[in-house]
Amino acid sequence: MDIADIATSDYNEIDADERLGKVKSLFERSNPKGILVTDDGEYEGVITQKQLVQSHVEESAKVRGLIRSAPKVERTDDVREVARVLVESGSKIAPVVENDELWGIITEDHILEAVLDNLDALDVEEIYTDDVVTMNDKETVGKAIGLLREHGISRLPVLDDDGHLTGVVTTHDIADIAVRNVERQQKGDRSGDIDRILDIPVYDIMNSPVSTTSVDESVRSAVKRMLDNDFEGLVVTPSDDDRYVTGIITKTDVLRALTYTEREHMDVQITNVKLLDTIGREDIRERIEEVADKYQKMQVMHAHVRFHKHKETLRGTPLIQCQIRLRTNRGQVAGSGEGYGARTAFGVALDKLERRVLEMKGVQADEEYRGQLLQKLGDL
Repeated sequence: MDIADIATSDYNEIDADERLGKVKSLFERSNPKGILVTDDGEYEGVITQKQLVQSHVEESAKVRGLIRSAPKVERTDDVREVARVLVESGSKIAPVVENDELWGIITEDHILEAVLDNLDALDVEEIYTDDVVTMNDKETVGKAIGLLREHGISRLPVLDDDGHLTGVVTTHDIADIAVRNVERQQKGDRSGDIDRILDIPVYDIMNSPVSTTSVDESVRSAVKRMLDNDFEGLVVTPSDDDRYVTGIITKTDVLRALTYTEREHMDVQITNVKLLDTIGREDIRERIEEVADKYQKMQVMHAHVRFHKHKETLRGTPLIQCQIRLRTNRGQVAGSGEGYGARTAFGVALDKLERRVLEMKGVQADEEYRGQLLQKLGDL
């Protein structure tokens, strides 16, 4: 299937020299997945709501200061390859070109709607992310922004003092309250209120009750709920108790699952490939395969490597966070680490991943030994 019939020529566009205040107004009015940025009619990149929340740029600044790259795709490209482009670029939107001219856009929603009926074959348990960042409902919006920025995520489950799920706060919630406060300031009402946004408890802005999914629900059912309610993700809970957080499933997780392929070598997907410096995709794949081979009973179906850049630098080299996650026949296994430059960060994360793999091997060996011992006792 190609994207010719699911891409759209209806999209939001803004000039690179416009003010960020106008961008915020566009997000407030129509809540698009992203806005295409052009310069004299030529495509320059995209801007997303997540970028606005994570930046400290004044509203009077120009849009071009926050432009991020989103690779162009052809209108006749295969839907699976376009899904891979969206995941690896960390974008929810990609410009579509036809005969080298900007034609329209393709979003993750377009793809998920097109493949919805084929998602019954997967359960949430097979693709959700179990490494979830949470916060307490008494903590502030400032803390939420810090966590969203630090981990490069767009939503945070909120827990009460008993560790029970009580709400969710997203980048959209924070952007919404920021826009409303700015509008009040411009009208002369409650001047200075914008300075106090960071001190507001997340309890006051979070979404509650929370729409959840369980580990045994079909991916089709979970995605349909996301599309129907314009959710970017759902909190995953145990099948027998929705008060506790098991993980998160997002539209990006589902897109990533669509790119799983049967290949001669391990299928490795890299998010934010632009951060690779002195290490290449092939080197990453080979080194992950070496770790996986140390535990022959663990069959790796898919590997996801995600890089995230912090603002801190050392002699011009940025501090990078790397997360590696393997989807295997024995569940998910992950490792993360930080370092200056992608190669160093990947090495630290891979070391932690290897320890987890060897721990799994040790646990499995202990279980096998215990089973043999019980069998011998039974024979006696």
